[in-house]
Amino acid sequence: MSTARKDTVLTTDEAIEYLKISKPTFLKYVHLGRIKAIKAGKGWRILQSELNRFLRGEVAPANGEAGLISQHMAGEEFV
Repeated sequence: MSTARKDTVLTTDEAIEYLKISKPTFLKYVHLGRIKAIKAGKGWRILQSELNRFLRGEVAPANGEAGLISQHMAGEEFV
């Protein structure tokens, strides 16, 4: 069993409130790959640690399409 701390998963609305940015700006950052997120239904799910990384100005790790977390990676991180 992993002793890693669980990360909070935020919705689109929670993420834009946390970042204090507009929804169009948030979606632009996701599509440009500046924020990594996963599509869930009509919205997006974002790890709070990802938003903290973004706020620190760190570059998002490259892993496929811009802004999208791979299904393999999502299975590991969202558990």
